[in-house]
Amino acid sequence: MNNEHLIVKHSPPLSGTVEVSGAKNAVLVIMASILLTRGRSILRNVPGIADVYGMAEVLRSLGAEVLFNQAHHELIIDTTGINASTIDRALMQKMRASVLVMGPLLATQGNVSLGLPGGCGIGARPIDYHLKNFATMGVGITYDNESVIAHAQQLRAARVVLEYPSVGATENILMLATRISGITEIINASLEPEVMDVIEVLKKMGACIQIEAPATIRIEGVTELNPIEHSIMPDRLEAGSLLIAIAATGGHIYLPNVDRPLLDVFLLKLEEMGHSITTDGNGKGIRLRATKTPCAVSFKTAPFPGFPTDLQSPMMALQCTAEGKSIIEETVFENRFMHVPYLQKMGAKIEVHGNKAVITGVVELHGTSVVATDIRASMALVVAGLMAQGTTSISKIHHWRRGYDGLENKLHSLGAHINLQDSSTTKNCPIIL
Repeated sequence: MNNEHLIVKHSPPLSGTVEVSGAKNAVLVIMASILLTRGRSILRNVPGIADVYGMAEVLRSLGAEVLFNQAHHELIIDTTGINASTIDRALMQKMRASVLVMGPLLATQGNVSLGLPGGCGIGARPIDYHLKNFATMGVGITYDNESVIAHAQQLRAARVVLEYPSVGATENILMLATRISGITEIINASLEPEVMDVIEVLKKMGACIQIEAPATIRIEGVTELNPIEHSIMPDRLEAGSLLIAIAATGGHIYLPNVDRPLLDVFLLKLEEMGHSITTDGNGKGIRLRATKTPCAVSFKTAPFPGFPTDLQSPMMALQCTAEGKSIIEETVFENRFMHVPYLQKMGAKIEVHGNKAVITGVVELHGTSVVATDIRASMALVVAGLMAQGTTSISKIHHWRRGYDGLENKLHSLGAHINLQDSSTTKNCPIIL
């Protein structure tokens, strides 16, 4: 699998209708949240991505039974046999989302030991926001080499104030608070759509949760939570990626299962470029018809409802051939410009100054060999490859597999000249039914 490449060639205008897969950034934390229950839960609309398999490995290592029918996008998790709270360091290094088991395990087991998490190298992303607020809630934290050991010494409800609306910290604190007697408030909480999907799941389990202004989550703890059935929300980042690919090739697309409010600011920027966007009514479904003469736009990433940091990389690729100059400011992750040298190698004119990138549109890009440095960078290089003259070969596509469920097949169905070289999508997936 390490020798696989995505091969992308200059493509005609893409067109068609696509059902967007379940959200990566929702399903992983929802899988972790199942640890708060005992019994059999069923998740539907689950994307068949590497990170889902990785989280399944984590849950199985704790004693859960996990079965994934990828053909039907259905995941069954039975937590009846949970008997451990230590997670192997090698498992933790595979992806950052593995840290999200801390809250549920502290709530149900009273302790947890795990290695520091891995994932994409887009920034330091320290878990300090998680740990220091766990301490506020009565958790003792110690360190042993590269591992974190946490003990629920005397769990207590608390008023938790986040200095930054961290998605992961909000989710971890939220899950722990559901099982602590009393009322916990998370101030300056993240209210990203994926967090809201987790809250819906927790409420189905029996949790008492309210959202209050400004950006506050109020949780009244309960003694027990129950197994659930739930369908994962559509992936707004896959949706955004598809819209960018269509815009890059001058085509048109319909995404019937994505609602405009999930992507308002991002869609605003596409409209400013000259692309036409309509919905079915009440913001349901998204249609894009691309302009043939796109104008460059500037933007700054921000927490929801701002411009998503996860769409910054592919949106930058789109600016590379737009008319004019674009200034992009990245405010979330300090290393999220690692794709820039590869876009430059393809002929893009980009200057980076700290957390800002200035892109001056060029007439055309040219295909070459490039490297995917993270999940969203892989999409940026695909977008560039669709526009570029010649052939683009993208290596290190394990990042692509971590973030997208067969997106190359969806793009191909729309008319893209894209394929996996030496593909072997299922050979290391023993938990498929």
